[in-house]
Amino acid sequence: MTKGFSLWLDVLRVLATVVVVLSHWAYPRFTQGDFIVIREWNLGSDAVIIFFVISGLVIAYAAGRDNDGGTFTFNRLTRLWSVLIPALVLTFAFDRFGVGISTQAYPAQFYHPKEFWDFMVRGVSFSNEFRLFDRMRLGTNGPLWSISYEAAYYALFAAAFFLRGYRMVVVVAALVALIGVPILLLMPSWLLGVFIWHAVRRGRFVPRTTAVALAMAIGAPALYAASIAVGLPPALEAFTADLFGVERASRALGFSDEFIWNAIIGILTTIHLLGMARLMRLRTADIGWIRWAAGASFSVYVTHYPTLHLLDAILPEPMVGRYAVLLIGAFAVGLMFAAVFERNLKPLRAALRRLRPQPA
Repeated sequence: MTKGFSLWLDVLRVLATVVVVLSHWAYPRFTQGDFIVIREWNLGSDAVIIFFVISGLVIAYAAGRDNDGGTFTFNRLTRLWSVLIPALVLTFAFDRFGVGISTQAYPAQFYHPKEFWDFMVRGVSFSNEFRLFDRMRLGTNGPLWSISYEAAYYALFAAAFFLRGYRMVVVVAALVALIGVPILLLMPSWLLGVFIWHAVRRGRFVPRTTAVALAMAIGAPALYAASIAVGLPPALEAFTADLFGVERASRALGFSDEFIWNAIIGILTTIHLLGMARLMRLRTADIGWIRWAAGASFSVYVTHYPTLHLLDAILPEPMVGRYAVLLIGAFAVGLMFAAVFERNLKPLRAALRRLRPQPA
């Protein structure tokens, strides 16, 4: 992977994180509907699909680098758990403290209180969205639905990549039964990321001229904007609801209720990234603040929502600058969290490797 293309992936990761935070901050209960247009565009959910595409790309790259299932599993679990476990503890603590201050800041639709160990087990096992169990919202931390999806994709990919023969078939079938159809409906976008990595690595499907690359890099976002302008996403969601015979597709599919539109976003993101792979191929200069911000994106993603709820409970209303404090506070907590956990992944892995039994 070239330095330039890697840098662009980090640019997208940062932008997608900012969009997700803004989309939640724009809820009327936080900002009185003054930024409701962000909610109407539903940009936050769309940004998650960009995360999925990038994730598939990075995981395909990592699988080739790790070269064996044990190393791959160790690296993926430490990456997820090193941030997720403390984020779950933070969510539980923030929620309980915030509810004690103001129950009005925790409407039932957005806060599902659970006992601590039930909460932790479902979160740590990534099973909060698995269909073999009852779906579970982890307190106020609704965005953790996507971590459940990603963990399922990691497991399915690892089984297909590292196992062979009947063992691969049995493990994949067991995983499919465990996670359920709704999660699988968003996997095409994740698999497009796998496709991008192999296409870039082999030099296939990457445009050969700068003009074509520029058209792909700019044209895909333009098509996305045009699709929103003409009302394609809600039309597809209504079509999906009719297809499943329900009033709202989310009742049948949960967070996969826009799987057709999400597949289109995945395709458009793929076109954009293939174009950018050529445009950025010769860039060798780095941008430090982009790398730094991307290195905290996971932390910001998993902490911003419980932080918004807690600040909403604490801050007086009305208050001058309340909206700004909510937004800045959500990012600030995520950045501080990253400094303690996400940015210390390498030392954590080294310590865990030293704890493993050595061969005699």
